[in-house]
Formats: sequence, structure tokens, C-alpha cells
Amino acid sequence: MSNYRRANFKGGTYFFTVVTYRRQNFLCNENVRKALRDGIRNVQTTHPFIIDAWVLLHDHLHCIWTLPPNDANFGIRWAMIKRFVTKQCGPLLYRDEWMTESKWRRKESTIWQRRFWEHQIRDNRDYEIHMDYIHYNPVKHNLAARVTDWPYSTFHRYVRKGVYSGNWGGGNIMDTKGDCGE
Repeated sequence: MSNYRRANFKGGTYFFTVVTYRRQNFLCNENVRKALRDGIRNVQTTHPFIIDAWVLLHDHLHCIWTLPPNDANFGIRWAMIKRFVTKQCGPLLYRDEWMTESKWRRKESTIWQRRFWEHQIRDNRDYEIHMDYIHYNPVKHNLAARVTDWPYSTFHRYVRKGVYSGNWGGGNIMDTKGDCGE
């Protein structure tokens, strides 16, 4: 067993990578997108958090959240969101042949990888790097020629706010390799 320790800064801002089990390609399906939206709204009523950035790809997502002061428990939030999506979409996505003894014992399904990757945002520059990484990710994965072409991203919100120009990320403008969870 590893001695991995998660960040525990109350009121912190965190970058996350969440991946489907065996990199299945279903996160952009309409029913899964709806279940994610509903699950997030549901969790936010009892465990508030702010979504600073988000990108949804077929087999994984990246996001940045800011937690409220005196709260560092992002793990319960992810558990609740994943559970909600599993209950909503599980019957369509469940694969009995992928169930292992460990999955049975932990009462898991075949939708999500067990863990997720998190990184505590350290400063404004780190925040900007991760924001750019999130929004450029569809281009990195050859899902869109330009950032603006990918519909499942907060990039469009930031264009409306004037943070990004509409033509930002039209080509290979940045080194997307780095310590961002992939």
C-alpha cells in the first residue's frame, strides 16, 4: 500500500483529473453530461464548492474547484458526484465482465477509475497554467482544431468575460506536457 497523502488545505483551490474505468469513451454522451450536471448541483447544496474551470472529454475530465473556508474535503464531493452518475447511468454503462473481486468487495461499478488525481493550486501563475491546460486539452487530444470548437468546456464562459480571446488556442501554442495529471 502506498503512503500517498492528499492535500488538505481548507478553502483551497484544486486541480483534478477524473478518469473513466478502462478509459471508456462515454463522458460526452448527453445522458452522462446531464447526470454530471445534476450530481454536481446536488452535491453543491450540501457540500458547496465553486467550479473555476472544467473540460469534459470522452474518457476523462479536468477541473479546478475552490472549496469554502474551513473545508478541505474534496474527496467526499467526488465520491458523491461519482455515486450519483453511477446510479443514473450505471444500468447503461455497467460491464459485468469487468467486475473484479476487489470491485465487488468495495461495491464499485465499471464506470469510474477508483481514484482521482488532485493538485493544490499554489499561486496565481500555477492557477493560470492549469486553466490554460484545461482549456487546451481538447486540442491536445486532437478532439478539436481550436479550443473554441470544443463545446464541453468553461472556455466559452471565459471568452464572454474577456479573460481569453475567442481565437486563443487555435494551434500548438503551448507545451501541454507537464505535471497536470495525465
